[in-house]
Amino acid sequence: MSLLPHQPAHRLATRTEERRWLVTGLWAEEAVGIVGGEPKCCKSFLALDLAVAVAAGVPCLRRFPVARPGRVLLYAAEDALHVVRQRLEGICAAAGVDLATLDVEVITAPTLRLDLDADRKSLDETVAKLCPRLLVLDPFVRLHRIDENASGEVAPLLAFLRELQRRHGVAVALVHHAKKGGGRARAGQALRGSSEFHAWGDSNLYLRRHGDDLSLTVEHRAAASVPAIPLVLAERGNALALAVADRVPAAEPPATSVDERITKALVDAGKPVPLAELRTACRVRNTTLRERLSALTAAGQLVRAADGYRLPVG
Repeated sequence: MSLLPHQPAHRLATRTEERRWLVTGLWAEEAVGIVGGEPKCCKSFLALDLAVAVAAGVPCLRRFPVARPGRVLLYAAEDALHVVRQRLEGICAAAGVDLATLDVEVITAPTLRLDLDADRKSLDETVAKLCPRLLVLDPFVRLHRIDENASGEVAPLLAFLRELQRRHGVAVALVHHAKKGGGRARAGQALRGSSEFHAWGDSNLYLRRHGDDLSLTVEHRAAASVPAIPLVLAERGNALALAVADRVPAAEPPATSVDERITKALVDAGKPVPLAELRTACRVRNTTLRERLSALTAAGQLVRAADGYRLPVG
C-alpha cells in the first residue's frame, strides 16, 4: 500500500502578511489567474504593466507596490514582437524604468500550444531554466485548438498551468476574453467559454468599459478584493500606459449571471421547465447552461424532475 504524504493541520506552514502578495492588492504570491475583459479593454496593456512592475520592482499602475520582484517570462501570441517592445517601452517610460535593464524574457516562438505535449514540455523546461517570478500568457485563445466551452477540454490545460505554478513556484497570469455584451453579468461570470476559467483563478483582474470609462475589478480566492478602480490609457508623446484615473468609477449595471437567469426563469414559470425552454429563456450556450444546471442541482439549489428543472420546495 502506498500512502499519500500527510501531516497534522497544526504543523502546516504559515505565511506572514508580507509574503502573501506578489503585487500588493492585485496579485497573490504564486497565484494563477485571469486578466479578463471584452475586446479593446486594454487587457494586454494591464498584463504588460504587471510584467514591468514585477520585473523592475516598481508599483503596478504606479499605485500597487510589488512585494517580491523578479524575472518575468512573457508570451504574447497576438502581437508582433515590435508591438510588444513598443508597449513595454511606453510602460517603462511611465514607470521611470530603462527597458534595457528590465528583466523580462519574451518567448519568440511563432506558436505555443498548451494542448500539445511537446509544447507543454518545452514551456515547462523554459520555466525551469529561467526561474521567473511571473509567467504571462496572452491570450488563451491563441494557445490551443480546443473547444473553450467544453469543461472537459479546458480543465486539463488549466490543470497543466496549475501544475507548472506548483512545481516551479511561479505566478501565472492568463489573458482571456470576456463575452461580447457580457457587461450585465458579474465579471467572472462574463468570461468566455467554460466556467472552469472563473473557478481556476486565485487572483483575477477584470477590465470593463462603461461608455468611455474603463474600470478594473479585482477578485481573490483568499483575500478581500479592492473597490473598482477607474483607469485611463494615458498618452505621453508616443508612449501609452494605463494609469489610475482621478474620478469615481461608473456604477456597474445590475448583475445578471447565468445562475440568476436560471432562477428568474423558474420563478416566472412557477412550474418545472424543460432544458430547451430554459435555454431560450436564459439565452446562453447549451454547454454553459448544462454546466450550471448540474452545479446548482448538486448544490441542492435546483431539483431535476421528469418534466424539467424546478426550484426546491420550502
